[in-house]
Amino acid sequence: MDKTTDYRLTPEGRLMSLDFFRGITMFLLIGEATELYSQLAGPAFQGTFLGAIGTQMEHHPWNGLRFWDLIQPFFMFIVGVAMPFSFGRRWEHGDTWSVTFRHATFRSAMLLLFGWGLYCIGPGRITFELWNVLAQLSFTYFVAFLMMRKSARAQIIFTFMLLALSEGLYRLWPMPGFNEPFVPDRNFGSWMDLLLMGKLSRGHWVAFNAVPTTAHTMWGVLAGQLLRNTKSPGRKIKALVLAGVVGLAVGYALDPVTPIIKRICTSSFVIVTGGWCLLALVFSYWLIDVKKVQRWTFFFNIVGMNSLFIYMFTNTGGSEWFHRIAKPFTMGLFVWAGELNASAVTSLVVWGMLWYLCFWLYKRRIFIKI
Repeated sequence: MDKTTDYRLTPEGRLMSLDFFRGITMFLLIGEATELYSQLAGPAFQGTFLGAIGTQMEHHPWNGLRFWDLIQPFFMFIVGVAMPFSFGRRWEHGDTWSVTFRHATFRSAMLLLFGWGLYCIGPGRITFELWNVLAQLSFTYFVAFLMMRKSARAQIIFTFMLLALSEGLYRLWPMPGFNEPFVPDRNFGSWMDLLLMGKLSRGHWVAFNAVPTTAHTMWGVLAGQLLRNTKSPGRKIKALVLAGVVGLAVGYALDPVTPIIKRICTSSFVIVTGGWCLLALVFSYWLIDVKKVQRWTFFFNIVGMNSLFIYMFTNTGGSEWFHRIAKPFTMGLFVWAGELNASAVTSLVVWGMLWYLCFWLYKRRIFIKI
């Protein structure tokens, strides 16, 4: 192993900062299922510090960027960072490209199946919708796999070609009623949804987002390849910080020309959130793998170790089930604090139950993967 190994990997060959980044992202994601964020964003907390936090934990209604708008790019980016480590080890151990291609194809198909299946559970009938993050990840993951053995230059050019394609289609699409690029439900993405699914999203999301957000996964691949190589930690940090700062500067500068809109994944949104992804990763890497501040990261890591399971669990009624278990006790014990505060305690207890479920699986070495 090279001399920088101690800064990069655990004895098991894992990048601890990536485990932490994945874990804290998933921990925040399952927090949404507890209903705590919606309570903080409610009328009772308007104008307060907690209300401001609640607002940041909701998607921006259209043109703008809030913290919660970063979670999906983080998710896509983290998958990309992990790919050079997982596939790299397999290639080093003798697996051929065709073997890993079959694995990537199978995994993409399963992600698409799970993402599609989540939309069938709520209405209790078979439906066809592709707005779910897993369905979109199935596309970005597969494309990133096909490109990851290309040069860094080729990968970067390809990602900006995807952004240019998306920008061009939105701006130049001539279809009447869908030729207003940055107007909800009147743009190319909405036209494509009607073609594919015969319906529009109530939240103005579009399935075509899978194309521009592929850049998030591919930029994650490039970051993972950088962290896996033999350069010194200092050089890796400088490269990632520079790329992140450039992403922020370019993305925010583009906003007057191409609005930052998550719901249709505009190019400015992809670039600015790509910058935030890189800076979040490099901060985690510096703190955990370089400075070795690691003891407390376990709390988040165990959520990330079963990220697919806990995501599926919270999106198929698991959190509601935990609510029904906890609510009689929390509402009874904390009735003296008022209904609003008792509801907040209930959400925190449910959050703890979801965390403990991940811990229970970890203790039994049960990891749900595809």
